[in-house]
Amino acid sequence: MSLIKMTGIHFAYPGRPPVFAGLDFSLEDGQRVGILGPNGAGKSTLFLLAMGLLQADAGAVELFGQTMRRESDFAPLRTRLGYCFQDPDDQLFCPTVLEDVAFGPLNQGLERSQALERAHAALEALGMAGFAQRVTYQLSGGEKRLATLATVLALRPQALLLDEPTTGLDPQTQERLEAVLRESELPWAVISHDHAFLRRNCDLVLELNQGRLIPRDNR
Repeated sequence: MSLIKMTGIHFAYPGRPPVFAGLDFSLEDGQRVGILGPNGAGKSTLFLLAMGLLQADAGAVELFGQTMRRESDFAPLRTRLGYCFQDPDDQLFCPTVLEDVAFGPLNQGLERSQALERAHAALEALGMAGFAQRVTYQLSGGEKRLATLATVLALRPQALLLDEPTTGLDPQTQERLEAVLRESELPWAVISHDHAFLRRNCDLVLELNQGRLIPRDNR
């Protein structure tokens, strides 16, 4: 089953050359896809289109077998795709880490006690149990990335879209993050410039260049 299926996608930012002119992309159930490419190639744009945060000029987007035509189609499915933005500051906005991580489950309709339980579990899984009451804006860049991933894991998504998740992480923290991802058994698509990270954690690596996704040797 295709969790994400994008067919014939055309997209351009106003006043700029096309980013995509007929792009196809899919994420299948059980699949782990890595995406690399030069800066400005459109990697983050691809994820924003998949989430409906940008609207394609032409082409089709399907999520979990449903065709997405308007915002009201995307909205109920977004929590099923755990999306970590490239910049954690775009995703963290509450006063404390715990409030940020519990925000999504509360919006899913969980009781506060259940949302907090999920939040604590996600933080503990990432080795951040002692960060619950930390002020979010005072975290380091790497800590913010882990907190952002915790906000996503607390939603109990069916798949992950991760944009540069290892940037700013020290080797020990990156090793922990990779262990959490592998243990999750979730399918994902991940953008990264770290070829070794992609080789270790993905069964398919694609290079995005000049609007095309090309399979790369993952050995």
